[in-house]
Amino acid sequence: MIHHVQLACPRGAEDASRAFYAGLLGMTEKPKPPALAARGGCWFTGYGAELHLGVEDDFRPARKAHPALVRPDLDALAARLTAAGVPVTWGDDELPGMRRFHTQDVHGNRLEFLAPAG
Repeated sequence: MIHHVQLACPRGAEDASRAFYAGLLGMTEKPKPPALAARGGCWFTGYGAELHLGVEDDFRPARKAHPALVRPDLDALAARLTAAGVPVTWGDDELPGMRRFHTQDVHGNRLEFLAPAG
């Protein structure tokens, strides 16, 4: 079992992270422990996953490595992202038995969302 996945973000990008992960994806921000809060970044939970956004001073987005998150509202999520101007690339036929798409967060990190087909 995985406890969480950490993605990187630039210093000072917490508000943009909140707008994307809480606002667009519908996740809930989880308070960081005080000893870790001083480092910056923010944590989110929802849909059976926990994502930690950690500050990297020499930030470079993950363009290949990515978390794959199961979402029961796959089509609605894709429509919400598209309406917000976030690119969505479907790949339904590439992973048998699953419908999925890739996108990127506000920092350029790759994300995959999927749901069982049928």
